[in-house]
Amino acid sequence: MLFNSYIFIFAFLPAALLVFFLLSKYASQRAALCSLIAASLIFYAWWNPVYVWLIVGLIAFNYAAGHALIHRRGQFSPRLVLFLGLACNLGILVYFKYGNFFFHFHKVLLPLGISFFIFQKIAYLVDAAQGKIKKQDLLHYSLFVVFFPQLIAGPIVHFKEVVPQFNNKNTFRFNPANFAVGFTIFFIGLAKKVFIADQAAKFANPVFTLVSQGHALTFFEAWGAALAYTFQIYFDFSGYSDMAIGLARLFGVRLPLNFHSPYKAVNIIDFWRRWHMTLSRFLRDYVYIPLGGNRLGARRRYVNILLTMFLGGLWHGAGWTFILWGLLHGVYLCFNHAWHALREKTGMGRSPTRVGQWAGRVTTFLAVVAAWVLFRSQDLRGCVAMFKGMLGMNGIVLWDTYQAKLNKFAGLGDALGRMGVQYGAVDFFQKKEAIVLLVLLAAVWALPNTQQIMARYRPALVVYTKEAAQKLWWQWRPSAAWAWALVCLTVLTVSGYMAQVSEFLYFNF
Repeated sequence: MLFNSYIFIFAFLPAALLVFFLLSKYASQRAALCSLIAASLIFYAWWNPVYVWLIVGLIAFNYAAGHALIHRRGQFSPRLVLFLGLACNLGILVYFKYGNFFFHFHKVLLPLGISFFIFQKIAYLVDAAQGKIKKQDLLHYSLFVVFFPQLIAGPIVHFKEVVPQFNNKNTFRFNPANFAVGFTIFFIGLAKKVFIADQAAKFANPVFTLVSQGHALTFFEAWGAALAYTFQIYFDFSGYSDMAIGLARLFGVRLPLNFHSPYKAVNIIDFWRRWHMTLSRFLRDYVYIPLGGNRLGARRRYVNILLTMFLGGLWHGAGWTFILWGLLHGVYLCFNHAWHALREKTGMGRSPTRVGQWAGRVTTFLAVVAAWVLFRSQDLRGCVAMFKGMLGMNGIVLWDTYQAKLNKFAGLGDALGRMGVQYGAVDFFQKKEAIVLLVLLAAVWALPNTQQIMARYRPALVVYTKEAAQKLWWQWRPSAAWAWALVCLTVLTVSGYMAQVSEFLYFNF
């Protein structure tokens, strides 16, 4: 079941909320939690009921392993229990996600969200082994795993982040403020998905498909497609992250922040602190640091970064394009850390000027766009073809009307023509699309994000600083103006643009 479907918005969600709060008031908190578990399993089964057994089986197995690790009882050592638990979870992930790629099994259908809930269980077992979890309860653990706002595409939550909220009596009380905040964030996210991400896909998808079939793109066509996908995945994942946080808030639960204006990043390190933040946290805490982190010298540090990002790329998908995408970001990070080390060694420090910050932001953005080409391409051949177009190797073509316009500036149009620029029809990149891409670039660089807009009500598990303290005029607050804006946004979103429902991109990972 998709968050951006009519069945979810007008049937499933109202029913789940109604049953949860009625049972909370007239039955018991445990009955309400049971209803939420049942609703989450129905939500998952809507896609493919066959794999409900998998998620239920993993709950039972990991609960038992966690119980053994927490209480240190039984004849098996904690290390053996942890090893068996990790091996089982990773084995299931490898079979379903990488069997077709590495082992050429019969065609295996990928269970939705398996990468997310397997990583969640791995983090749980490691935390239990390290003594970070003191006690558990099967009911709370089951809801921790299957809670539907974060089940399919994250965020990757920790046991200690959400389970205490399931024990908080305020969670079970109907709170109008939670509904106002939750629905506002949800519909902002939905608007990002249907108004921007899905519309960008209409340009990016056909062009990437043509490239994979051998079509040669000119300079602006290639850059147009690359930028369209850059904004498609940005607003698709940003929209989903907003919707997940908004849905959880309806039930009185705060999820960790997973997306924080990553295209505003001034370097690649900053980018990974803002993009898929809970995955970055997982890779840091459960891969990079156990490998040795930066404790074993600079050379080993760079090796650990490359290994971590290799696994991060492989996590996204069983394909060479994903693996190379991860390694490319690993190389970016190594250069970024080396640059910081050089600045410290030479006494330059880490505080660039405003001009330096913008130079870093533009450079980082272009590096990310180049990496997204790898990520999106259907194969390496298509990726190489896209890069050829972006480098101008297939020619640079401007719209035919621009020659006369540019000639007004000391004959610039003719001068560019002598340098090889051609004038004519640009098949896959029209002027209106160029304007839209420029507007989107200005928006992601200049406008506040959803969490900053909603900062007064602290919608996610994150430390809010100046946004919450200053109470800026553009921040959301209960008012007639905001209410009407939300009503208009909701009506526009659900009235026509949801007619063709599309999956979120991260459902594929």
